Amino acid sequence: MTTNEILDSARKQMDKSFDHYKNQIGKVRTGRASASILDDVSVDYYGSPTSLSQTANISVPDARTIVINPYDKSILQSIEKAIQQADLGFNPQNDGNIIRISVPPLTEDRRKEFVKMTKKFAEEGKVAIRNVRRDLMEALKKAEKAKEITEDDRKKGEDQLQKITDEFISKLDKVVAEKEKELMDN
Repeated sequence: MTTNEILDSARKQMDKSFDHYKNQIGKVRTGRASASILDDVSVDYYGSPTSLSQTANISVPDARTIVINPYDKSILQSIEKAIQQADLGFNPQNDGNIIRISVPPLTEDRRKEFVKMTKKFAEEGKVAIRNVRRDLMEALKKAEKAKEITEDDRKKGEDQLQKITDEFISKLDKVVAEKEKELMDN
């Protein structure tokens, strides 16, 4: 394995980790209504768990309301039950045609809790990125031992790998700072 192949692999793996944790951070609610809050909600649709977005149209008419309009009105109660079981802190209102969710404003304590959760996700992301770095540092050392690359190539590769790691950790820190600002400014 060449140094460039290892560095390409590092970039791809770190990018996957970054995207995953960026999505996790994005799901932390900020007090504004957002359809993405319901991404992980599964509905019992004729005996099989189905994503809420596949069973209903989800819209956000204003900053504090989410409206769920099921394609099949017979599953309104299943949707309502799934939202309650998801423990998102919402009380869905079922009027027989649609489900309306009022998103309450966040209290100061809840905001701080969400900031903590965001930082926890970020730390997990950093650990995942560092694990990629560690694994690929080992790959560089193995490539050197196998005489696939020179010692100089290994050292350059390690420096570049560290720069890539720093770049992704910096991007993750930026996402966290934006989310924290968003949470505390509402």
